[in-house]
Amino acid sequence: MSDDVWRGKDREDEDFGPPLFGDDEVTDPAVRTNSPGLSFGNDTGSLPHWTEPATGELPRISEALPEVPRDPTDDLDVWSSFSAQAPVWSDDLADLSGSEPDQSGELARFDDSQPIARPIETPFAVEDLDTSAVVARPRREPGRITIGTDPTDDSAGRPSSQKKGGRPQRDDPSRPRGSRPGPPTGKPVAGTAGVGGRDMPTAVAVGAIMAAVFVGAIISRPLFVLVVVLLVVGLAAIEFFEKVREKGYQPASVVGIVACISAPLAAYWIGAEALVLVMVFAFIAGCVSFIGAPTLASNPMPNMSITALGFTWIGLCGSFGALFLHAQNVLPVQANGVGGHIGTDTLMLLAIGVVVNDVGALFVGSAAGRTPLRGWISPNKSVEGFIGGALLTVVAMVIVGITKRSDTWSSMPHLIVLGLVIAVMAPLGDLAESMFKRNLDVKDFGHLVKGHGGVLDRFDGFLFTLPAVYYLMLVLEPWTHFTGK
Repeated sequence: MSDDVWRGKDREDEDFGPPLFGDDEVTDPAVRTNSPGLSFGNDTGSLPHWTEPATGELPRISEALPEVPRDPTDDLDVWSSFSAQAPVWSDDLADLSGSEPDQSGELARFDDSQPIARPIETPFAVEDLDTSAVVARPRREPGRITIGTDPTDDSAGRPSSQKKGGRPQRDDPSRPRGSRPGPPTGKPVAGTAGVGGRDMPTAVAVGAIMAAVFVGAIISRPLFVLVVVLLVVGLAAIEFFEKVREKGYQPASVVGIVACISAPLAAYWIGAEALVLVMVFAFIAGCVSFIGAPTLASNPMPNMSITALGFTWIGLCGSFGALFLHAQNVLPVQANGVGGHIGTDTLMLLAIGVVVNDVGALFVGSAAGRTPLRGWISPNKSVEGFIGGALLTVVAMVIVGITKRSDTWSSMPHLIVLGLVIAVMAPLGDLAESMFKRNLDVKDFGHLVKGHGGVLDRFDGFLFTLPAVYYLMLVLEPWTHFTGK
C-alpha cells in the first residue's frame, strides 16, 4: 500500500500539523519559519530527506548539550516495576495463597545455582489463585528403610503393617494421626464386658483350669512341672516372634524359639551356669543367620536386637522356673526332712502371689483407680490398683504363714519380704509387656488363653518375678528357719 494514501497531502496541514523534520516539500513560508527543523548544534545543518540514500556519516556535535534539569513534579520511577512486586517462583505456586509480596523496596538477591525467577503479572490478587490442583512434589525418602524408625511420625518406633484379618495396626481411624488415648479413668470402658473389659466368666474358668494343671504337676513330680515350664516358655516365644514378624520385623525366629526352649532344659539338668552358654551360642547363631543374608537389606541391627530381646526376656527369665527344680534336686535335705521340696514349694507361693496381685490390682484399680501409674504405657493401670494389689499380696503371704501351709517358708518376716518382692516385680513385668505391646500397637500377643489373651499376656508377671524370687530364696535360705507345724 502506498505511503501517500496514509499521508494525504491535501490534509497534511489541517490534521497533522507541520512536519517533524524539515524537507523541501513544505512550501508554506509560515511553516518553514515556525519549524526550523531538528538540529544537533549550530553547524550540523539540516537533516537529509528520508527518501535520500544514507551517507554513513555521523552528525557532528560542536558543543556539549545543556543539562536538562529534572522535573520535580515527575513521579515516574523507572525501577518501580521491580520494587513494587517481588519476583514469584514458578515452582512455589502452591505457597502463593499464604505469602505476601515484599514491600521493602529492595531488589531480590539471586543465586547462580538457583533457577531464574520470572515475575508473574496477573490481573487478579494472589489470594484468588486456586492452588487445589497444584500437586506437591513428594518428599525424598532414604534409600534403605530401617525397620522400627520413622522420624516423621510421633508414634515412633513402629513398623507399618496390616494385621491378619484386615484391621490396620498403625493408624486408628477413630482418632487423629499421632494422637494418644486419654488418661485412665479407673472405670471400665462402656460397652465392654466384665471388670477392666475382660470376659470374666471365661477368664475365671480358664484360670481355674490352668491352676488345677499347675497344682497337679506340683503334687505329682518335679518333672511334670518342668513340662509345664517348657510349654509356657515355648508358646510364649512362638507368640512373640510371630507377632513381631507380623508387624514388619524379620528376626531369626528359629534361633530365638530354640534358645527359649533350650534354656529351661539346660537350667534343669546343669544349673544357672549353663544359661550363659545357651545365651552366648544363641547370639552367635543369630548373627550367623544374618551374615548369610545376601545384602544389608535384611537390617541385621534391629532384627538381631529383636531376636536377642525374645530369648533374653522369655527364654532367660523363664528358665528360672526350671532353676527352682534344679535347686530342689541339689540342695541338701535337712535332718527333719525340710528342704526336700523347696523348689516346688517356692513356685507354689510365687504363683499364688502373682495371681493375687493381678486380681487385687484389677478390682481395686477398677473400683477406685484415678491416678495413672504409667499412662503412656497402659491407661488402665493406676497407682491405686498397684497399692491394692501389693497389699493383697502381702496379706496372702501372711495368711500362708498363719495357717502354716508351707514347711519351707514358715518364717513370717521371710513371707512378708517374699510378698513385697512379688508385689514389686509382678507389676513391673506386666508394665514391660504392655510397653512392648504399645510400641507394636497390638492389644495382645496371642489369643490362645481365652479371656486372658495369649500365653505371654497371662504369664508376663512371672517373667520378672521368677529370677527375683529365686535369688531371694538363695539369700534367705528359708528351709533353715523351719519352726514346725
